[in-house]
Amino acid sequence: MPENWQIGGFGLYIHWPFCAAKCPYCDFNSHVVTQIDQKAWKQAYLAEITRVSLETSDRVLTSVFFGGGTPSLMDPDVVAAIIDAIHAKWTVANDLEITLEANPTSVEAGRFAGYRQAGVNRVSLGVQALNDSDLRALGRLHSVSEAMQALEIARNEFSRISFDLIYARQEQDLADWGTELRHALALEPDHLSLYQLTIEGGTAFGDRYDRGLLRGLPTEDLGADMYLLTQELCENSGLPAYEVSNHAKVGLESRHNLIYWRGGDYVGIGPGAHGRLTFGGQRFATETALAPVKWLQQVNSTGSGELSRTLLNSAEVDSECLMMGLRIVEGIDLGRLSDIDLYTKKVSYLQDLGLLERQGDQIMATSTGRPILNALVRELMPD
Repeated sequence: MPENWQIGGFGLYIHWPFCAAKCPYCDFNSHVVTQIDQKAWKQAYLAEITRVSLETSDRVLTSVFFGGGTPSLMDPDVVAAIIDAIHAKWTVANDLEITLEANPTSVEAGRFAGYRQAGVNRVSLGVQALNDSDLRALGRLHSVSEAMQALEIARNEFSRISFDLIYARQEQDLADWGTELRHALALEPDHLSLYQLTIEGGTAFGDRYDRGLLRGLPTEDLGADMYLLTQELCENSGLPAYEVSNHAKVGLESRHNLIYWRGGDYVGIGPGAHGRLTFGGQRFATETALAPVKWLQQVNSTGSGELSRTLLNSAEVDSECLMMGLRIVEGIDLGRLSDIDLYTKKVSYLQDLGLLERQGDQIMATSTGRPILNALVRELMPD
């Protein structure tokens, strides 16, 4: 039987934990600091690549993703050194996808040529909104004008472009979002990530919400209408949804994110980075220290940035497979679960409700089921 990495792909995620400012909605592991020792971070990343490549050298690497934080704060020579090391340590796919997340400030956009020369071939821009007042409310440091300039520069440097938008923002109605999304689609991106604003605990927005100070958020019904409008407009513009929040021209989907959703293997390097690795049919979850200083010290003192490696039991593997696989339109193969018979009766029940579709052993959430994915997975899991 093929291994997970042969079915879902094998990727490398590199987490850069630093940002110029902390956005009030963000619950990612990101930190604002006054100085960054780029040389020290480069050496730590290179050491980790050497370590993890020794136990995964038999795999073909299909994707690399620089995430954060704000990876466009990395010096291009650091990115170049990392990509050079990757090519030296692994066999890579002929069409290896190398993505770097970037914030569209003019200073960072000026680095794009350096990233392209380093080997980056896909950029994901954190645009988030297409009006300046909402950008300020979201704590973004760029303007719409700067975002458009960065997008134009990115088009000239990279073969593949994606950008993110957040909707269901404060005081935003359905017509506002429709106008903004049509503007985004008119820019003819090949990939769009479109996320509903969620209020997470431990964020500035979360604190304001708890104190009753985050006003003007849309109702649940309005949020659902915005989601449906998003699907309709993107589908009609040739960017159908291939995942709950992601839309792309056919063939230009994010290969790296598909590794997650297809249950492939991936290495996580950097503070707070998670990984999933399969050895001898057993699947392991890896974790790293959240604090940047702690992670850096651990790499330097112990030779490993990995904080823990946990063997997942069959129920945990099944739950992840369902939760991730049902996010994508193609769905999942029931044969990848621990026992098809355990799930068959519930699959039939959810089919009758119009929430799941089944084609042979392939199951997929319907357009009705995808918005309530968490409930769907809970219903599918054995009692």
